[in-house]
Parts: sequence; structure tokens; C-alpha cells
Amino acid sequence: MRRLAPLALLVFAAAGVVTAASIASTSGRGGGGHGSGGRAFAVRCQFSHRNTDDLIVFPAQPGRSHDHTYFGNKTTSASSTDESLRAAGATTCLRRGDTAAYWVPTLFSNGQPVTPRSATIYYRRKTVDRVQAFPRGFRMIAGTSTATTAQPLQVTFWNCRSFGERTEPSSTMPACSSGVRSTLNLHVDFPNCWNGTSLDSADHKSHLTYAVNGRCPASHPVAVPAISLIVHYSPVDPATAELASRGQVSGHGDFVNAWNQQRLERLVDRYLNRARRR
Repeated sequence: MRRLAPLALLVFAAAGVVTAASIASTSGRGGGGHGSGGRAFAVRCQFSHRNTDDLIVFPAQPGRSHDHTYFGNKTTSASSTDESLRAAGATTCLRRGDTAAYWVPTLFSNGQPVTPRSATIYYRRKTVDRVQAFPRGFRMIAGTSTATTAQPLQVTFWNCRSFGERTEPSSTMPACSSGVRSTLNLHVDFPNCWNGTSLDSADHKSHLTYAVNGRCPASHPVAVPAISLIVHYSPVDPATAELASRGQVSGHGDFVNAWNQQRLERLVDRYLNRARRR
């Protein structure tokens, strides 16, 4: 197990945003990547609600999807629009301007839905080039809901964390120690290079790709924040647990940008793009 900086976990209670100084020690896979210098900010969000909708894959088709667990915007449903999400203004995120919609497949244990403790959403710079804030209405999915074999750990994984320690990433759910300070975590890492034109795509993925060695390819030249969505649960027995999308390897996450756009742009400029003092 890896040792963490204990006090870094406490800053969330006082503020909705965590800066780069604490992120490297609290995230599942470390810092900001090639060329980022560890530039990042994060938002802690509480559980909002569950439903069997999917605004991105099945818009205006309530009940069409497997069960989902939501964070951030309290009104997210199949009937939501970009305008309705922004107009609602209601969020479970501690950072008031974050009214974006985040969701993952619901975790079930012994056939019962598991209510997560919370979620942490990291916005990192993983590119040499400056990043651009997501435009209004931007949508994306990371991970594969139909996966039956292990997905790349760079996209999604599980791990355990207790006060001061964490386990290595795993494609399948680990058996975490019990106790109030022990958590089971589902990680979903989103791509961070955009084609610069499409707010969405037919498969909800191909308008984006992942940077390689801190560089975006010519096909997707615009660097955007690399979102890591980490959902924190109380430990469950892996032998009786699975995601609503079936099994334990089908982890995936969805994001719709309904932020207060000015606040998002200020955060990106301040924490991801501003030159660091030496």
C-alpha cells in the first residue's frame, strides 16, 4: 500500500476546491502528467440521486438505461437540456459554480443499490500546451459500459483507501479493510484532447482522445482539462457486488458541462494555465 499525506484529506471540509499541492497525494494515480507541473484543482460533490435515465445516450427516453448514480446537478434526467441544467442552479458540489452533471453506473451489493459517500472530481492539466475550458453544453463519456474484460487502467479502475494508505489500481473490485476511514473507490479518467468543433459525437467519445507524452494529436488539437471522476463507497464484499452495467469491469462515467461558465474559465486559468512562481 502507498502512504499518503494525512492532512491533505482534510482540506475538502473547508473548501469546495482543492489545489495541486494536495492532489498529488490524494488521487489514485498521482499528479498532472507530462508538462503539467502538477497543475490541478478538484471539487468534492455529494450523492444526488439515482434513476434509469441516460441524458447522453438516451435523451428524452426515461427509463431506457441501466441504473445510474448522479453527482453535481440535482435535476439531471433524460429530459434535461443544457439550458435546464444551467437554469436549475442546484448542485451537490461544494463549489457553488459547479452545476455540471456527473454520473456512473450504480453499484449493487447483494442486489441492493449502494449509496456512495461522495465523489471527488479532479480537473488536471496533462499537456504541455495550455488547456481550454470545456464549452457550454460539452458532453463526453469515458469507459465502456458493455465491457466484459478488463479495460485499460488509464481509463478506469478500483482501489481501496484508508487513512494514510491506498492500494494499487485493480480492474476488479478489491476487498477493502473495514472501518469508517476505509473507502472503496471507482476511478474513471476522461480523455483530454478535443477536436475543437464538436460538443458531442455519435458514439459520445470520438470527438476526444487521450494525450500522449503531454501532446494532443493533430486530429484532436485542443487540450482540455483531464477529468478524473472518483466515487467513494463504504467497503462491500466483492463476491456479492457488481455495477448496474453488469460485472465489475464495465466502469464508465458521463459528464455534461453545465458549469457557471465564467467560474469554470477562471478556475482553469488560475489553476491550470497560470505560470507557477518559482
